[in-house]
Parts: sequence; structure tokens; C-alpha cells
Amino acid sequence: MNVAVVGCGQLARMLALAGWPMGYRFSFLAMPGENRGCVEGLGTIVEFQPEQSMEEIYEAMGKPDVVTVEREHLDVELLKAFQPFCAVCPSPDAVKICQHRGREKRFLNGLGIPTAPFKLAANDDELRQGVAEMGFPVLVKTCEEGYDGYGQWMLRTEEDFAELMALDSRPELVIEGLVKFEREVSLVAARNTEGEVAFYPLTENYHSNGILLTSIVPAELPSPELAEQAEEIGRKVLEAMDYVGVLAIELFVTDDGLVVNELAPRVHNSGHWTQALNVSSQFENHLRAITSLGLGNTQPSQCVGMVNLLGCRPTKEQQSLSNVQVHQYNKSLRPGRKVGHLNLWSDDRAQLLDQLNSIKQDLYGPDSV
Repeated sequence: MNVAVVGCGQLARMLALAGWPMGYRFSFLAMPGENRGCVEGLGTIVEFQPEQSMEEIYEAMGKPDVVTVEREHLDVELLKAFQPFCAVCPSPDAVKICQHRGREKRFLNGLGIPTAPFKLAANDDELRQGVAEMGFPVLVKTCEEGYDGYGQWMLRTEEDFAELMALDSRPELVIEGLVKFEREVSLVAARNTEGEVAFYPLTENYHSNGILLTSIVPAELPSPELAEQAEEIGRKVLEAMDYVGVLAIELFVTDDGLVVNELAPRVHNSGHWTQALNVSSQFENHLRAITSLGLGNTQPSQCVGMVNLLGCRPTKEQQSLSNVQVHQYNKSLRPGRKVGHLNLWSDDRAQLLDQLNSIKQDLYGPDSV
């Protein structure tokens, strides 16, 4: 089985590392200038050349049986061009929904799934009107691209709004009313070609400046019914998209239940903990799903957590801990750059949370906790 991944980042790397024991071969499609360090040595790397025919690209990649993605911000027409030659999972249509925040929210609302209230703004007048209707404070995001806090503006005052209006150029924007939430969680879900669905437990996530720092499972929920609500949301989304692969759903826990923040049509940072404790990782289950296999175990036997390595390496002491699993992405250090993560586990959630916070404080200082 030859699996092709569009993209050469750490998610592509971890997909390949999960697939090698399964007997799969990999190829990777790199965009011009894309860094390939994460996947070097893990399969054939082909650079996309616009002048090449899709048949030539397909053959250069070893005639893959299925094409998948490690990010949603890519050319959907490129994905569609693979379809005469092999399966593409998730489908280009599913990826397209998730590429645009406004399109995604309309899709979710059409299924009866709550999101933050929002307005779209393609020009100055619509931006001015949308902010006036929402009222301060309000969160403004680019409809496309933007991740880890980039492409987002928190507007609390007229002065903040004036600074946004003064930017030389602005893409289409979505204006979101703020959601009063208790905590942030995510649901990592999988669906295979036969329609079988599996869910990992809800993950509780802690961010700093829009970037995920740590995750812990199980999430601490005010009501067990919220886990059922999350799976109901996940099932609706997967089935409406006829989705194949792993999908992550970012959620807010509110007094009125769960509110969806965003969808990610791929394996996800908040699901990296699944590499521990004999769980079928999100990477393995994504591969199982897109190659028509049954889905593997998603329930950990202990509490488990993850710490992102952002522009730093773990210390020798951290790596030496008996309950720590180290993953590094073959990336050079740069401030804020995701270069790896640590997975760790314990029978006791409170002790695990203390350990997560201790490692986080050692890596990022006391203000990170």
C-alpha cells in the first residue's frame, strides 16, 4: 500500500512513522520552497511543478493508492486532480469547508451545531458594520489561513479597531462575538470508508497566545453528558461530510453546553497524546480509515497528557523520567516553532496535571502556568 501525503511537516512525519510498522510505503508532495526536514528518509519526496501534468506527478509519487493531507490550507483543485487516479481522503469538498471560517460556521449552523455568533466582512464598510453589531469586545479572524494565534485580532476598544482599519491590506474577515467558556476541549474522531466511527476521549487543552501548550485526558467536565454531546456533534459532522480519516473538533465548554470553535480535517496537535499507552494513535487510525481497515482502540488505560516543545528542547532530566515519551520533528530551533512534544501518563489525574505544569514551567517560565 502506497500512501501519499500532501505536505512535509511534522504531521506527515508522524503519519509515516505510524504507517511503517503497518507495511505501508509513503511519498510526500512538497510545495515549492517547502521545508522537507521532517520527512527526509521516510519516503519519496516530490516537489510540485505547475508545468507537470497530474499523471506525471502521480507517477513520480509511485502511483499511490490513496492521497491524504497534513494541513487544510492547500489548493483543493490539486486534490481534485488526483481523484481520477486514486482515492483522496478526506475528500476535497470536506477540506474546502474547513478552509474558510465563514463557510465552516455556516456548515455547522446548518446542522444545528452551535458556534460563536459571527459576521463576515469583505470590505471596510462590512467590517465597520459587523463590529458595531457585535459590540466590544470582539474577535476578528482571517477567513482563510491563520493558525496558532496568527491572523487574529482581539478588539476591546475603538483604538484597537482603528489599528486594524489602518492595516495596509486585509483579507476577508470573520467577526466573532466572544463566547463565555469554562475551558477548551477537543474531540478527535475517526471514520473509515465503511462508515465505522470511533472517538477518542475529550481532551482538555491549555493555550498561550493562541498556541497549544499542554493537553490532558480525560478532560474535567461539569457534566458527563457533555461527552455524549461531543460525540453527537462529531457523528453529525462526519456523516454530513461523508468524511474519511481523522477529524479534530475544537470546542468550548459553556454553561449551555458545547460550542464548536473550529474543525481541522486532519490529525491534530491536541491528539498527539494518543501515541502513548497502547492506544491506536490518531495517526494509525487515520491510516486505518483511509485504507479501509477497521478502526483501532481509542481508550487509554491511564490518564495521559502532552506538552508541546515550542522553540526549545526537553532537558535530559525530563527525557529521563520513566513516564515520559519524547517525540522530536527533525526541525531546527526557532522562537515559538513546534519542534516536538512530550507525552506522559499517570494513574492519578491530579499528579499528572502537576507534572505537566511543572514541565511547562521549566520550559517556559512561571508565567506559563
